[in-house]
Amino acid sequence: MSTTVKPIPEGHHTITPHLVVKNGAQAIEFYKKAFGAEERFRMNTPDGKSIAHAQLKMGDSLFMLAEEFPQMNSLSPESIGGSPVSMYVYVEDVDAVFNQAVSAGATVLNPVMDMFYGDRWGYIKDPFGHLWSIATHKKDLSSDELKKAAEIAFAEMCEKTKE
Repeated sequence: MSTTVKPIPEGHHTITPHLVVKNGAQAIEFYKKAFGAEERFRMNTPDGKSIAHAQLKMGDSLFMLAEEFPQMNSLSPESIGGSPVSMYVYVEDVDAVFNQAVSAGATVLNPVMDMFYGDRWGYIKDPFGHLWSIATHKKDLSSDELKKAAEIAFAEMCEKTKE
């Protein structure tokens, strides 16, 4: 019997986020409550005290999670003073998911609003320091429409900073 191993495992996309957190079990529970994530796999460290690797699914996307291991230079946003990376998640109802995440313990960084590029969008920080943009796409724009909308939005931002 011949089997061919796929270079990209079944269910994965080319890029798979891998989050590092301080408390894996609490993080997994947060992602379940906040985003309806499904836990697909969990592997604890040999002492059973930490999560070495977990796989979760949100919608059609998988992401991985592990607790920080400073000895391997694997640090959480809490240990490095924040995260320069944000997950951009499309959902059917941004308002409902945003409110669900906030109820589960997320901090609002930007409330949900209609954006010039056609998405209804909000921005949160989870209790583990990871940043999440949550959006529902509402309007398709041509390149020209997007350029014009961006020019208007950026001009308005410049005016606000002058005030």
